[in-house]
Amino acid sequence: MSMTQPAKRKSRWPVWARRGLMENIATVIIAIGFLMLFQPFALSLYTYSFITMLAGTAMFIIVSKFPE
Repeated sequence: MSMTQPAKRKSRWPVWARRGLMENIATVIIAIGFLMLFQPFALSLYTYSFITMLAGTAMFIIVSKFPE
């Protein structure tokens, strides 16, 4: 039995399109949506908070299928 591990296959996806970075961006978009929801100053931010959170959630679901 060999103790060497097989080499990981390098992804051909660009670095900016990999899962880790894009999941972090989606999480930030969701957090921005929550901040927009809970702020008491601007009604327009409150109005678009649901759309922002929905877009971040959809992005997170799509990005979770990207390669590591």
